[in-house]
Amino acid sequence: MNLSICQINPSLGDFKSNKEKILKYISKSKYLSSDIIIFPELAICGYPPMDLIWEDGFIMENDLVLNEVANESNIPIIIGCIRAEKNAIYNSAAICFDGKLQKYCDKILLPNYDVFDEKRFFHSGQTPKVFRIPINDRSRKIGIQICEDMWDDDYNCKVSTLQKEMGAELIINISASPYHENKISERIEHVALKAKQLRLPFIYCNMIGGQEELIFDGSSFAISKDGLLLSQARSFKEDLKIVNLSSNKKHISFTTSREEEIFNALCLGVKDYFLKTGHKKTVLGLSGGIDSALVASIAVSALGKNNVYGISLPSKFSSSHSLNDAKQLATNLGIEYQVIKINSIIESFETTLKPSFKNQNSNIAEENIQSRVRGNLLMALANKFGWLVLSTGNKTELALGYCTLYGDMIGALSVIADLSKNDVYAVSKWINKHNQNCIPKNSLLKPPSAELALNQVDPFDYSIISPLVDDIIEKQKPLSVLINEGFEESLVRDIYKKIKSNEYKRKQAPPALRVSSKAFGIGRRLPIVNNFNG
Repeated sequence: MNLSICQINPSLGDFKSNKEKILKYISKSKYLSSDIIIFPELAICGYPPMDLIWEDGFIMENDLVLNEVANESNIPIIIGCIRAEKNAIYNSAAICFDGKLQKYCDKILLPNYDVFDEKRFFHSGQTPKVFRIPINDRSRKIGIQICEDMWDDDYNCKVSTLQKEMGAELIINISASPYHENKISERIEHVALKAKQLRLPFIYCNMIGGQEELIFDGSSFAISKDGLLLSQARSFKEDLKIVNLSSNKKHISFTTSREEEIFNALCLGVKDYFLKTGHKKTVLGLSGGIDSALVASIAVSALGKNNVYGISLPSKFSSSHSLNDAKQLATNLGIEYQVIKINSIIESFETTLKPSFKNQNSNIAEENIQSRVRGNLLMALANKFGWLVLSTGNKTELALGYCTLYGDMIGALSVIADLSKNDVYAVSKWINKHNQNCIPKNSLLKPPSAELALNQVDPFDYSIISPLVDDIIEKQKPLSVLINEGFEESLVRDIYKKIKSNEYKRKQAPPALRVSSKAFGIGRRLPIVNNFNG
């Protein structure tokens, strides 16, 4: 039995292009002598549809495409779709064969944590099901699951076990499982254990693509009944894998480096954000520092060098090495580069505000004017030419509020806002190792600085602060635990206070591409106003 795993990148709500892609993969699967064709969760409409499912037209388009797909099912097709029945809407898998839609399988376990909010939108399926599907003139009993149904350890309903008891010969799971670090290996390990315990082979078909903050990595795979990885599709790219469960030949492709995986994820996130919003070109500020250098490198890889514009915006505090490093980066990447001096604009602001600031010492207010002027100029260029601005702040700075609202935080998309400062350096070093040192060495070696004041440097030891921020945000460790682990109590309380007090800034930040288990965004919903102190 040859199974075709169609790892596709649907565009949310673009039913026409999704249909064309699905039919293309069906045709190719048939050409490759597939006996059953498998598509990801909600492949017809895209994931997550959120409140679009309340639109009658959305459901109608879903049904029209599903019927066209069913017409092509002279061999069986399993595909993710929406099912509406009376006042209930289900996240379903359609089982099609003999040229028509035969049955639905509804998702049973609806995740309602982190980035997931499926109980708001969908009704739960009642019981696990096993379907008789004709394959090569023989009826096969196949258990069909949708994403969370496979992760049933913490639920009362043990989907896979019940399907085994119902006589399943094979379990197929269709998923839209977003990426975060270590998620690819977690899935394989989890499914391999289930397969070995139940003595059943598993097929896992996952979506790929970027959808705002979320990045879907694909990495679909097949596991034997002995828990062995038989085949794995590419990560962060569309793929079609033909799997024969009786074959001993392995077909496996996967990235080997943590930094490469993160880089590929961010590139896909940027690429799809532009593609799916109908934009081609981006502009960003080049400070000569490591953050903007990394974002520019990602943008070039995702969009092409002809679609990236780097702007240097020096003030009287900008060092000569910052200008040189920014120019060198632009040259290395082959992007268009421009210098716009902001001294005269700053002076105009200071003159205008002088009566209001009378008898006041210069402080962060004046510093932030520089950042906001830069933000305004980048937005002006974007508005004039139809570009999008990429924000360049990292997760550590965003956590601590070491960023300026309406200044360096402006943009349509925040590329590295889920990367700690330490990871910014790690990924940048990986880029240099694989791309002829395109990031200037000085950007990697010099002390980080916002250069908003004379001889200013960042007031943090990132080697200490960056892991501490990750412990608080991602691992959600209480203050008492961190103090017991050896962090200085005053430091822990100060960092915790900074994170809490800057929630209002993050609520106004651009969407941030998610690559960690806990990013700033839809998976972290803290109130701006609260009196909890850890």
